[in-house]
Amino acid sequence: IRLAGQGEASPGSGRAGDLYLEVQIRPHRLFEVEGRDVTLTLPIAPWEAALGGSVQVPTLAGKVDMRIPPGAQSGQKLRLRGRGLPGSAPGDQYVVLKIVTPPAQSPEVRSAYEELQKASAFDPRAGME
Repeated sequence: IRLAGQGEASPGSGRAGDLYLEVQIRPHRLFEVEGRDVTLTLPIAPWEAALGGSVQVPTLAGKVDMRIPPGAQSGQKLRLRGRGLPGSAPGDQYVVLKIVTPPAQSPEVRSAYEELQKASAFDPRAGME
């Protein structure tokens, strides 16, 4: 950051020089910073990814509602315009989706997974041959 005229005066009664500040941002547990933009990895449930919907997303200024499109994929990047670091041109916040699969720890959840497997012809490895 340059602060014009805020530095020491030059020898011989010259005008004050510029003061330069070097700012370092400590790592945050949720956000990564790149320039004025911030990135957040957002865990979502498989049904939120498949069906879409609205979820609350943390931002630097508090939580906002964000729409997840139907058919969203893990790794997909969504943008919240102007929700990054403030400035004359504020940055954006990017939200990277991470689909988190619930464990099949109960007979009901295991049965639901088995029914989905029977009802769907989905093959996540199709096209790898």
